[in-house]
Amino acid sequence: MMLFTLAYAAIVLPDAVMLSACLVLTLAVLTFVFWIEPDEADSAPHRSQLDQLLERRDSIYENLRDLKFENRAGKYAEQDYEQMRDSLESEAAQVLLEIENVTGNQAPIARRDPAVPSSPRS
Repeated sequence: MMLFTLAYAAIVLPDAVMLSACLVLTLAVLTFVFWIEPDEADSAPHRSQLDQLLERRDSIYENLRDLKFENRAGKYAEQDYEQMRDSLESEAAQVLLEIENVTGNQAPIARRDPAVPSSPRS
């Protein structure tokens, strides 16, 4: 009889422990999903259209600087350089027009260059 009880405990006990662990995990997941309210600070801030355009403009200017540097280093043929430069300049002009439309043709917005430290005005 004792042997039967030990065999029964060896088979049923691990199953009961596993079932209990699964139930606890399921309850924890359901609590997390349905009970906890998301914090508004967790969501990423939305960028305005103007912010996106300014970032795009800065990226185009950076690409133009890189293109000019690489041309001076002799990486491109003159015709290829001029074609790429013209393409980037026309894209920059289009972005500047979009910025003017978004801002309502107000005063020009200063270019944000993170490489240049801001200095106090004298």
